[in-house]
Amino acid sequence: MSENLTAARGRSTLSLHKLGVFCGLTAAVWLGTAEAPTKLVNAGLLDAAFAPFILSMGMVMGAFVARWTVPTLLKGTGFIFSDLRDKPHLIVWALLAGMLWAVANTLTIFAVRNVGLAIAFPLWNTNSLVGLFWGWLLFKELRGSGVKGWSKVLGGAFAIVGGAAVLAYATASQSNAPGKALVGIVAALGAGVLLGTMYIPYRKAYISGMNPLSFVTIFTFGELGTVSILTAIKVGGVANLTAQLHLARPMLFWPFLGGFCWVIGDLFQNFAAKYIGIGRGIPLSNTNQLWGLAWGALVFAEFSGLSTSAKALILTGSLVMIAGAVSISMADPGASELVNWKQARDRECERYGLDAAKVAAVVAGDDPLAEHPPVRHWWEAVVMIVAVGIFVWLGLGTVSQHLSLSMPWMIVLIIGTILPLGLCGTLLWRRTRFS
Repeated sequence: MSENLTAARGRSTLSLHKLGVFCGLTAAVWLGTAEAPTKLVNAGLLDAAFAPFILSMGMVMGAFVARWTVPTLLKGTGFIFSDLRDKPHLIVWALLAGMLWAVANTLTIFAVRNVGLAIAFPLWNTNSLVGLFWGWLLFKELRGSGVKGWSKVLGGAFAIVGGAAVLAYATASQSNAPGKALVGIVAALGAGVLLGTMYIPYRKAYISGMNPLSFVTIFTFGELGTVSILTAIKVGGVANLTAQLHLARPMLFWPFLGGFCWVIGDLFQNFAAKYIGIGRGIPLSNTNQLWGLAWGALVFAEFSGLSTSAKALILTGSLVMIAGAVSISMADPGASELVNWKQARDRECERYGLDAAKVAAVVAGDDPLAEHPPVRHWWEAVVMIVAVGIFVWLGLGTVSQHLSLSMPWMIVLIIGTILPLGLCGTLLWRRTRFS
């Protein structure tokens, strides 16, 4: 019925599963690309003890700007405020998700410092398995999918985690910090649990009919507030934090840009979680390591000195991750599983007094507000101008980095990043009007 209504309104009839898969893979591209700007940072400008926290703070500041400007550009503030007024109970869940991400991101810093990337990355990358478990337990994902569906999703998720472990082992250069291995392992596992648990608010919001653009707008307040508090505590107070940010001014543009790119990827990740669930969408977006690897290897020549065996491991890990992504993309939920999804949605509608018919339309990509969008306001233009102004201001004060990089490969990867954005953005617009 939903697809007939969509066709009647002149929209694409692309299945929501395929749309979700495209969103998950596009998310991976942009989340991986977000790592590239941070490689241009001159760490010598910062106190070594505080550098990871200041870089994280810079990325979150860029994310904060992006989480306001992108939703405003696509849907307008009137739409966002109307959506939030309809579902005010979800505001606290969006804030909670941002806080969980902030704590998890801080734990990853300690994990990499103490045990190195080769051990830490695959441990926190288990977040996709944690998310899959919560999706099954709380939102009835995969229930009724049968052995074939389970094997595709579980096999794909484990393949992605395993491939990530191989890639991390082959490419990591960090050395272990003696006597701190246990702390690093616990931090990495804790990050994985928190990141996986963060997806509970995601799924709860989307089966209740909230728009991903509204969710991420609120998410950023929990994210920025928590990161600011944690960073201020680490560096010894707000005054020291301000001083460190001032010291980082010549290179702050790069983590800021990385945070902006990260939000683009996170938005697609949210749409993937909405349309194919967290059990399928999150493992797909976790293939972002492949795109980050491409930037490191092709643009920055980070792996030119690797041995033949290490290069073979990289190829093997990449192929395993790709196979896992293909497996999940083919795991289209069957009729029995969709019935269970509907039961989870009806439970949320009954609990919070939501209009079940309206929520069902939103979940199917037919948001009634999209047909008659609220009027745009003059201050939205101001938001855009301020965002552009911040980028220009940071860019003008950036000190050039004397790094060796491959400009042809950089152009290729930039094009390869923009093309999925245009393609998937068009598909989202034609099928759901970004609903």
